[in-house]
Amino acid sequence: MKSVFNNIKGDRLIWAIAALLAIFSFLPVYSAASNLAYVGESGNTFSYFLKHLMHLFLGFTIMFGVHKIPYRYFRGLSIVLIPVVLVLLVITMLQGTTIEGANASRWIQIPIVNMSFQTSTFAFVVLMVFVARYMSKIKDKEITFKESILPLWIPVFLVLVLILPANFSTAAIMFLMVVMLVFLGGYPIKYLAVIIGTGILALTLFVLIAKAFPDAMPNRIDTWMSRIESFTSNGDTEADYQIEKAKIAIASGGIQGVGPGKSIQKNFLPQSSSDFIYAIIVEEYGLLGGFTLMIFYLWLLFRIVIVSQKSDTIFGKLLVLGVGLPIVFQALINMAVAVELFPVTGQTLPLISSGGTSIWMTCLALGIILSVSAKREEIKEQEEREDNPLEILSEAL
Repeated sequence: MKSVFNNIKGDRLIWAIAALLAIFSFLPVYSAASNLAYVGESGNTFSYFLKHLMHLFLGFTIMFGVHKIPYRYFRGLSIVLIPVVLVLLVITMLQGTTIEGANASRWIQIPIVNMSFQTSTFAFVVLMVFVARYMSKIKDKEITFKESILPLWIPVFLVLVLILPANFSTAAIMFLMVVMLVFLGGYPIKYLAVIIGTGILALTLFVLIAKAFPDAMPNRIDTWMSRIESFTSNGDTEADYQIEKAKIAIASGGIQGVGPGKSIQKNFLPQSSSDFIYAIIVEEYGLLGGFTLMIFYLWLLFRIVIVSQKSDTIFGKLLVLGVGLPIVFQALINMAVAVELFPVTGQTLPLISSGGTSIWMTCLALGIILSVSAKREEIKEQEEREDNPLEILSEAL
């Protein structure tokens, strides 16, 4: 065990936050699994517990392995992986999976192990690394809008176009995070305004065309519209039912909660172990538990900013922000949906919600952040050795 801790590098607080969130996740996931077991075929809550344990173990294995890779290698890997991501997204879309006539192709099946994989989540991490690489490359150059279209915006929009028909919320969050990252990277605001305007125009055209030719372009536009309408008015949709049960769960929790495993609304709330797990957490652990969980994500945000500021390169700074900010942003959106501050999006709570791909890609992003902070620690240790003549002499002997 001591050798394992000796091999762990990078920001120890990020390791601690990730571990605490993962350990805590077993309680609400196991509690909510009773509903999954009831409606599922197995009827065994422990099987869902083991599945969640396996996903977390694989996720932390990914995080440990990735944090050992020098972060400079991610610069080249992003260029190689962008075509791979595009191919995976095309394969996912061509599966033609539909729900009530709408395109819902989000997962592909991994051969041999027979596990599903959500390609858009992987594309999110790769795209943010790709954008960080480009922005660090042009940091000290005078860039024109025309020069950035092909190397930056064409890959970004290709990825978004392939995700949009089946998963609007993920595509919207990706676009927002890319815009935020290029802004932090110093991209001219006047060009950024053109990109935002183009994105809004493209989305409007897509909605109009999809509405005009629904059979030719299966999509989930009606689902998006119903969620927005239910958020702005009192309707009678599935989203309304979910929000209603989530609010009942939160109200039932009060200040201290009803206690671990004693949630009532988990038996009625769809996606109680994933999209709406925060409502179950507040019901069982009260506002104190929900607020404490929020503090942990804000603490993670604080550490991400610290690691970014301490990085010795522009690429390192942008890389940490690019893969780190979406984790916290997704967590805040998930919480906002549960308390009806935001329309239903289908975004999970990082490291807490059940589900394989979300956990794996969150751990992948954290591994990249830890790789950047590990490099900073290595430089600091080297500087300390250079300042200590006795240590240099001992190493020579």
